[in-house]
Amino acid sequence: MTRKQILLIDDQPDIQTVVRLSLKVVRGWQVFTASSGKEGIQQAKTHQPDAILLDVMMPEMDGPATLAVLKADPVTQSIPIIFLTAKARAIDRKKLYELGAQGVINKPFSPTTLASQIAGFLSW
Repeated sequence: MTRKQILLIDDQPDIQTVVRLSLKVVRGWQVFTASSGKEGIQQAKTHQPDAILLDVMMPEMDGPATLAVLKADPVTQSIPIIFLTAKARAIDRKKLYELGAQGVINKPFSPTTLASQIAGFLSW
């Protein structure tokens, strides 16, 4: 089986570090990071990852706006997207699914179970 490639789009360096280490140690996945929606869109086009983890709240271009651009581009539209969010209310989660999210993971998340959560959403 080939090694999965994940793109994390999150403006918080500490989240980037935790996710990168967690997914590498637990599953051996390769993680690319981007600190903004705009940078993430470019990374998605360049790397064609197996999945994208996308923060909801970011300056300039938030997660939902980033998702809309990714889904509108034929190059990136089929990449599954899982949101990372501190907004745990059911109504907020429902809106993210309606936008086309494959899954929603609450922040804070457990580094030891993050890979399993992702794999569960994507049936890996």
